[in-house]
Amino acid sequence: MLKSVNLTYLTILLFTITIIISCQVAEDTSDEVTLGRNAIAQDSFPNRSNKAILNNNANAPIQQQTSNRQIQQVSNSLTSRNQPAYDTFPQPPKPPFARNRIQVALLLDTSNSMDGLIDQAKSQLWKMVNELAKANKGDDTPQVELALFEYGNDWLSMTDGYVRQVSRMTIDLEFVSDRLFELRTNGGSEYCGWVVRDAVKELEWSDNPNDLKMIFIAGNEEYTQGAVNYLEACKLAKEKGIVINTIYCGNYKRGITEMWADGGKCTGGSYMNIDQDKKVVHVPTPYDNKVLELNKQLNDTYFGYGTLGASRKNMQSANDAKSMEYSSANTRTRAFYKTKSNYSNASWDIIDATEKDYDKIMKDIKEEQLPKELQGLSPAERKAFIEKKRKERKELQSRLKELEKKVDAYVVEKKKEMAAEGGEENTLDNVMMSTLRKQAEVKEFSFE
Repeated sequence: MLKSVNLTYLTILLFTITIIISCQVAEDTSDEVTLGRNAIAQDSFPNRSNKAILNNNANAPIQQQTSNRQIQQVSNSLTSRNQPAYDTFPQPPKPPFARNRIQVALLLDTSNSMDGLIDQAKSQLWKMVNELAKANKGDDTPQVELALFEYGNDWLSMTDGYVRQVSRMTIDLEFVSDRLFELRTNGGSEYCGWVVRDAVKELEWSDNPNDLKMIFIAGNEEYTQGAVNYLEACKLAKEKGIVINTIYCGNYKRGITEMWADGGKCTGGSYMNIDQDKKVVHVPTPYDNKVLELNKQLNDTYFGYGTLGASRKNMQSANDAKSMEYSSANTRTRAFYKTKSNYSNASWDIIDATEKDYDKIMKDIKEEQLPKELQGLSPAERKAFIEKKRKERKELQSRLKELEKKVDAYVVEKKKEMAAEGGEENTLDNVMMSTLRKQAEVKEFSFE
């Protein structure tokens, strides 16, 4: 009898110890996963404060005890679930002063249901900026600047409202394009008021009341979600002369119900809707092969200098390849944009950099930072090389401009046929450009 009782007590004791150990392991694992996520967030967003990341975890003492090996294991596990490895490529330099500016901030929902929206943005970015580059104000060509935010993605930091500034306001549209193609959908929690407020406060908006300053926010959940009141964000935008335009991805009436029509009302902005899953129809033309050939030759007139020269030169070619994944028409519009004065790569291309002040630029650049084609040459030989390539570039740009006129005329006729069959596509580029042209007229901008 005594043996039986002791055996029963021993069984209960062992069972209790097993439960305690299991709970402790589960707690430690949970802490490791939380810390792993925070470690990734800290590495991925170097501009975010460490304090904000640590405050997101209620078990700071346990965090400090977790080994680097454990952090790496959890980090690798989480990254393997298709989490994008956010590039720490430095942001482009601040745009130079310009007499007239068009500034556009694009705020994209990257939650799970938005793959179609991101695809439309990727496939139509260069078409949109090429249209913007046709703007005029009197006898002046305005400077086009673009910024990019993503929001609603559960891979982003909760303490930052699942919002990330992907690109600052910049004239470096190659950089914006490269970052856009890195976006991946996941999650999420879409806080429209939060991302609008961050775009208004974080970006370097012009102080000139005559410049065109616009935000386009696209998504498909209730506009009122999150801790930041969208009306307060709207008020901040109005104070800076920024117009908020909202694009609901779905049914027009449902977007109104979910307060998207109200999102930019206080700034005089427009409400639009699109079918985010609509496949954009690219119009091929008989001139496309020639355009692609000239585009390749044009790329050969760019020569990277400085610490980022080689990588930025590679980015240019990579962006061509990415655009080609959608269609030759997409690459075609990229090629045409390269003929515009707004396509400036002075921060990394020696030809653009030396156009305005050759002597100063060449004096400031060390021998080893020059393109390899210029290293070892005399000053006179370098100048001759640069002038030769500049002349080649201008000739190629001139030929592309002539082709652009023919392509535009061809596409106009084809779109007339498409409109007769089924009307204009309700896609991101169409609704954005239609709205932008109308609002630009208020600021006395015109388009070719």
